[in-house]
Amino acid sequence: MSQVDQATWRAVLARAASALGSSLEARRLLEEVAGLDAAGVALALDAPADPAAVRCLALLVERRRSGEPLQHVLGHWSFRTIELTVDARALVPRPETEVVAGHALAELARRRAERRVEDASDPGHSPRRAAALAAVDLGTGSGAIACAIVSETSDVRVVGVDSSSEALALAAVNRDGLDPRAADRFALVEGEWYGGLPVDLRGALDCIVANPPYLAEQEWPGLDPVVREHDPYAALVAGPSGLEAIEAIVAGAPAALGPGGALVLEIAPAQNVEARRLATAAGAFRVEVARDLAGRDRVLVAQWTPGARSSRQSR
Repeated sequence: MSQVDQATWRAVLARAASALGSSLEARRLLEEVAGLDAAGVALALDAPADPAAVRCLALLVERRRSGEPLQHVLGHWSFRTIELTVDARALVPRPETEVVAGHALAELARRRAERRVEDASDPGHSPRRAAALAAVDLGTGSGAIACAIVSETSDVRVVGVDSSSEALALAAVNRDGLDPRAADRFALVEGEWYGGLPVDLRGALDCIVANPPYLAEQEWPGLDPVVREHDPYAALVAGPSGLEAIEAIVAGAPAALGPGGALVLEIAPAQNVEARRLATAAGAFRVEVARDLAGRDRVLVAQWTPGARSSRQSR
């Protein structure tokens, strides 16, 4: 990657792919330095490469070869419909967490529909259709889940809670990069789980969503060095059992949720049975575990009370 002559982009791409052992990663890095999308790169492959961009590409290739995650080298990564700034202050957003965000959005859609039914069935009640739904993203990290929720809705307010001031600073960067109409509905609070939740939202949440640490301490040494050396330990490891954060979040959910609200929680596949047991023991009447895109048990969805209308009808 030392050549900076007027080679074509095709030749430059071939050298980068050889150095990295990955044509896909080489193409992503080339797109970054050339300022082109995939289609633009395809059209420009036989054009002369810009020497300054080639030098920049060489630096990025060396960073990746040293073990730095591709996402950190690029400095950004896509998550559902948005592009996020990523670095070592928080976990790199992963595809399984996109699935978690999708389930949170589905639970919020259910609450929205229930509210409309409640309003329609009670003529003397003031309509709440314009009222914002309330959600909390516990351990928000980069703010990925919260950013996705406010970007894909127009009536949900989200509080992102994290005990790391560095992660919150990164989440603020990502929030401020959103459309202002979405960013205005995303607040950030420093705290430990529910300890950071504003008092007025306790017992009033429509959705709790979290991607907590769920690895056991003994799993840390066996992780891929790319993860172990670049992702925050506290965002991955919960404690001796790996269940500590899940236990705390499930235990606090009944008091934090409003009628009909739900908890959406990312778990490790091997924690499926125990996560179900914890939610059931805490009084949840609906407990489900959904799979991620690879078919692994990944998302606990638990609901403690039905919506207000259902509660009135059951009396």
